[in-house]
Amino acid sequence: MSKKILIVDDSDIVLRLHSYILEGAGFQCISAENGFAAMEVLLRESFDLVITDINMPRMNGYELTRKIRSTEGYEHIPIIIISTEEEAKDKMKGMEAGANVYIVKPAQPENLITNVRMLLGD
Repeated sequence: MSKKILIVDDSDIVLRLHSYILEGAGFQCISAENGFAAMEVLLRESFDLVITDINMPRMNGYELTRKIRSTEGYEHIPIIIISTEEEAKDKMKGMEAGANVYIVKPAQPENLITNVRMLLGD
């Protein structure tokens, strides 16, 4: 059975692109348009990994990452932040929030797949 990934981004184009890349690599992908919607989905379904943007309405990626880390059953789920924010302070803030990997957009398909497989132990 394929691993299930939640992709969170307020850009429909980015959601479709990341889903296309990861589904092509054999993963099952579900999308959410912001952190608030992502938490609703996470509480209904189980996932193996979360990929999130930072700059989103309602709940940004830092808040979402912290919220996931404090949610029972998801304390150790791998989280990848993919963002246009490329300064060292942004990366540090993402890692401090609990992300496992921080990638600057645009994510290269091979890099994204490699990081997902590494975190999932595939």
